[in-house]
Amino acid sequence: MANTVTNVLPKLLAQGLMALRQNAVMSRLVNRSYDTLAAGKGAVINVPIPSAIPARNVTAGVTYATNIDFSPTVALVTLDFWQEAPFQFSDKDAAECMDGTLPMQASEAIKSLANAVDQYIISKHTGIFSQSGTAGTAPFNASLTAAASARVLLNKQLAPMTDRRGVIDPDAEGNLLLNTQVLQTDQRGDQEGIINGVIGNKLGVDWYMNQNITGQSYTPGTAWITGWVADGSAAIGVSTLAVTFTSSGTVKIGDIFSIAGQQYAVTANTTSVTGVTMNLAFYPPLKSAVATAASLTIGAGATAYVPNLVFHRDAFAWASRPLVGMGGSGDFMTATDPVSGIALRLEVSRQYKQTTFSYDILGGAGLVRPELATKIRG
Repeated sequence: MANTVTNVLPKLLAQGLMALRQNAVMSRLVNRSYDTLAAGKGAVINVPIPSAIPARNVTAGVTYATNIDFSPTVALVTLDFWQEAPFQFSDKDAAECMDGTLPMQASEAIKSLANAVDQYIISKHTGIFSQSGTAGTAPFNASLTAAASARVLLNKQLAPMTDRRGVIDPDAEGNLLLNTQVLQTDQRGDQEGIINGVIGNKLGVDWYMNQNITGQSYTPGTAWITGWVADGSAAIGVSTLAVTFTSSGTVKIGDIFSIAGQQYAVTANTTSVTGVTMNLAFYPPLKSAVATAASLTIGAGATAYVPNLVFHRDAFAWASRPLVGMGGSGDFMTATDPVSGIALRLEVSRQYKQTTFSYDILGGAGLVRPELATKIRG
């Protein structure tokens, strides 16, 4: 049995990498430049974020112009995703059906890990501070307005025009495909829409369907709808406001509110009480000064929505590190898929009258540049 297991390891690992490539969507679309910095579980990767450099007039003179300092910041990505998908084969199972059933079980194990990676990266959407669309209603119904609205938001947030990706749920994809500009050959310029159901690049965005977004449906805080600023004018650059709420309930990390026409994302959970003033933490810092009694409204109340995503690749970062065996009775083999960016380990260990096959993945992800992403509620 040991020789059989050793011989089958490379084949099972190769099949696992192919299954990852087919099923993992998000890890293929985000920034993976930090894989070489990844280490063990719990390690933190510092992702540098450049600071803005202002332009200025040039004036010739006998002295050098004043130097302009820059202050880059860092976003932290923690390798806190470590999941496995194990299954067992008894000696009887192996003798009867190992050749046919084992590869199928391996593929199913990999699919569950790929889904978990997708859901893990998508869950970082709570840091995105802008959104469009209607909560509870699938977007793109006979219109590309939702796509155009997302493009406008990214443009206003100064996201680069290239490497933009849209990841949407099956209902949104179904609606988007039925738009004539996507479906009909005479309007889109090729037959991929009507023949293969491919959306492709539309309005400067490469569109992908991902079933795992549906499972990340987000429900905002339960009661607060409006409020007003209570502590006098707030200056540009502050990240906390004293707010008086008009209803009691909860305010959650990921809730998006607007004030003076700008959207912000809540960064700390808060319990709201009608008529009571409390601090509200948010991102980004205030874009414009806010005066006392300025109205503050949450975008969708407590209506749950699917967070369809439109983003530049650098909005999210994903890093994965292959794990090595620590010795003992198990056989280990690791490999990294260059397409999905996922490092996969297969461990095969002998137990009483059976063999355990376990695939596992160690990785970490973060929304490192929220200004490069937006949501289309569905």
